Parts: sequence; structure tokens; C-alpha cells
Amino acid sequence: VQLRRWGGGSVQAGGSLRLSCVASGRTFSRFAMGWFRQAPGQGREFVAGVNWSGAEAEYADSVKGRFTVSRDNAKNTVTLQMNSLKPEDTGVYYCARDSIMRPNVRTGPFEYDIWGQGTQVTVSS
Repeated sequence: VQLRRWGGGSVQAGGSLRLSCVASGRTFSRFAMGWFRQAPGQGREFVAGVNWSGAEAEYADSVKGRFTVSRDNAKNTVTLQMNSLKPEDTGVYYCARDSIMRPNVRTGPFEYDIWGQGTQVTVSS
């Protein structure tokens, strides 16, 4: 399984960006998917995740009400819509697949075993 990401870039505070991640293979719909980010000099942190069906989503407190995660299993795609961006949202964003099939969303980076290539998101003030 490979994860390819699209989107990212630079935007001013208050702007929006959309990240997408497309998975290869036939097992995409069985696993929860997560988005993580890593700021310079910091560890990788959970941003948002969606369970296998798309019915359940989890968000970090810092992005609740601003970010929306969704998935389209027919297209093997998971998307992160980021609105009202803040400078503190700056970082490298990664999509990842949970390592085991579970009904809920997990938030620990060590619980995900397949990672896409990171994409830079820069929010200027």
C-alpha cells in the first residue's frame, strides 16, 4: 500500500487549504486514516482522523471547528479541509493508515504504520 498526497502550500492567516491523500491497493476502506503534522523541532502530532466508514472523526483540540476530515472509499481518498488557518498550523503534514483494523480512530502516531510523503503547509501572519 502506498499513500500519495496532494495539496499544501503557503497561505495567509485566515485562509484555507485542502490536502488529499490517495491510497493504492484494495484494503483502504478497512482502516482508519489519520492526518498528522510536524513543526520544526517538534514531534509528530495528531491533527485529525476518520474511521473506516467515514462515520466517525476525531480532531485535535487545536483544530476543532476549523478542520474537517473526510474520506471517499470508492476513490481511496482521504481529505483534510483546513479553514481559518493560523500561523501555528505551519508544519509538514502527513497522512497515515492505522496499523490494524479498528472501528474507532486512534491518535498516536506509533499506531499508524503506513505513511505518505509529507507536504509543507506554511501560514503567514
